[in-house]
Amino acid sequence: MQLYTFFNSSAAYRTRIACNLKGLSYEPIAIHLRKEGGINRKPEFRAINPLMRVPTLRLDSGELLTQSLAIIEYLDETHPQPPLLPRDPIKRAQVRAMAQLIACDIHPLNNVSPLRYLKNELGQDQDKIDTWYHHWILEGFTALETMVAASPYAAGPDVTLADICVVPQVANARRLKVPLESFPKIVAIDTSCGKLDAFIKARPENQPDAE
Repeated sequence: MQLYTFFNSSAAYRTRIACNLKGLSYEPIAIHLRKEGGINRKPEFRAINPLMRVPTLRLDSGELLTQSLAIIEYLDETHPQPPLLPRDPIKRAQVRAMAQLIACDIHPLNNVSPLRYLKNELGQDQDKIDTWYHHWILEGFTALETMVAASPYAAGPDVTLADICVVPQVANARRLKVPLESFPKIVAIDTSCGKLDAFIKARPENQPDAE
């Protein structure tokens, strides 16, 4: 498999974690989101992913998969051990809700594209952009803190799709200096996951394209 990735993309980070948890090897292909106005915006990559975003996973068959949650659920269905979603339908829905709170509510508002639009098209200065970034993480984490389990992981004793989404979002929050004192359960989940090799290997600083 080939994984089109960017070291600092939280969506690509999620996919790397999932591959590592499943013990799957892949060839990383770095797509820088900032250099030259974004390598992802060049025609060569647009032909691979019309959304011009990472991650994109090229299967051995040549099929291309996009969207991190869709990719991760594909990996979970084709490589079921260890499972990333609980068997119980209610718990499965709860894990998906936590994951989607991050992937659908927080992350899209703080992605490179909207931040670039705020700056270049709407003329916002960096302080206002940072305030925007902090606001959406704090609002999302306030809800998430009430949803996650106390320990060790987001849904209890096993790593799930929710943890795969939580850890990259916490990394983003720390990178942008978002205060996390009000979210002890989320921080504890990040600490627990941070002891696992699958999460360590997936960290941005451990990627070949890290700057």
